Amino acid sequence: MKINELRDNPGARKDATRVGRGIGSGKGKTAGSGMKGQKSRSGVAINGFEGGQMPIYRRLPKRGFKSLNRKDFQIVNLGRLQKAIDDGKLDAKKPIDAEALVAAGVVGKVVDGVRLLAKGALTAKVDIAVDGASKAAVEAVEKAGGKVTVAA
Repeated sequence: MKINELRDNPGARKDATRVGRGIGSGKGKTAGSGMKGQKSRSGVAINGFEGGQMPIYRRLPKRGFKSLNRKDFQIVNLGRLQKAIDDGKLDAKKPIDAEALVAAGVVGKVVDGVRLLAKGALTAKVDIAVDGASKAAVEAVEKAGGKVTVAA
């Protein structure tokens, strides 16, 4: 094969549709925008506009509250922890803390700490230090012979 014989695979490159170039092209006249009105023109931004009627996002009451001081915990389930131990990413004999979990790739960037939840099963005996844990998770770890230290 020579350099002048190089070609793309058939169908790998497709020409852009040239709109508004005659009715025979299939995208002529209105160029795929239908007929008349604000939406057929360019520069339209009317999401949520209801023709002068009070929009639904203003008719409905606002609900709920998010505290500005809320904690952003990384969540670790027991099943995920066990999988990391089985895969050899975590050593069950050493104490496990946030740095060890990040290094093993179990959690991403830790902002306000790590919270341990009870989804999944844990069979390994582990000593884990976290910033929060559910009662069920603590019971499951202690049932497996481990220990959970929750930072106050």
